[in-house]
Amino acid sequence: MNSVDNAGLVETEAAKIPPLLYEMVRSFIVLADTLNLSQAVRLLGSTRQTVRRHIAQIEDYLDAPLFDVDERRYRLTQRGEEALPEAREFLARGKVWIGGNTRSSGGLLRLSHETPNGWNFYQQQRPLTQIWDGESPMIKEAFVAWVNSEGRLEHENFQKIRPYVLVYRDSPSGWICIEVGQESFYTNWWGWENARSSIGRPLANFPGGPEFEAMLDFPFREVQANGGVRLDEIVTQIPRDTASGELIPLAYKRLLMASRFPDGSFALISAVDRSRHVTISGLDQAAMSGMPDDAIVRF
Repeated sequence: MNSVDNAGLVETEAAKIPPLLYEMVRSFIVLADTLNLSQAVRLLGSTRQTVRRHIAQIEDYLDAPLFDVDERRYRLTQRGEEALPEAREFLARGKVWIGGNTRSSGGLLRLSHETPNGWNFYQQQRPLTQIWDGESPMIKEAFVAWVNSEGRLEHENFQKIRPYVLVYRDSPSGWICIEVGQESFYTNWWGWENARSSIGRPLANFPGGPEFEAMLDFPFREVQANGGVRLDEIVTQIPRDTASGELIPLAYKRLLMASRFPDGSFALISAVDRSRHVTISGLDQAAMSGMPDDAIVRF
């Protein structure tokens, strides 16, 4: 295929994408959340005709209805329910991408967020081969235990590592922490009493706002969807003393593993350990300056 053919193909593909796709998806999400056209119009600052047109355009592209309407009452169809999570992800990714906060590094997602008050967050997905690099024996053993337990949380092969991990359950309010290991990195950082107080709370809201929080949710959703594992390196600042709120530099690796409760429902396991070498593209070792020496998992 020559350059002329390539150019023609690009133009053809671009022509298939509606120019107002972002606004169309936004209309769909707000109407799905409210199930009330008047309320959606008010929240969007739009008109009834525009919102209806956006929904109709998406339905035309998907060749399926998103809503059933009965006496002005809206209800998501099965296709609408299936489309909604990806629509939310599309919107969240778009908002963060346009701010330059997300990019691909070696084919893996890199996320960053920097605020004027000095709080920063960097997350880089890492190849699973880094599990074997020897930096964290705990993460290596957690992965081995996950394999040997066939992903079952209560399996006897997983019990040795269980005190070192956190367990989450999905809920309408987001991911809920239901178990904190007494020997986990989380407990080491905050202390056992403060760590236990996080049980039952949704996944922490970060200073980056709802769009940034949604981006942080992606790794959890990815593992839930594919039933596998994911390794990330994270560099940020987190308070260690909840009273003072002073931000302390912290770098760690996090292994997320898909698991199952005895009733077959989904459980997400998080194994976290200190990262001693920054491998996030664009960051150097100075990002870890000031990280406490005792921020480790005693495994």
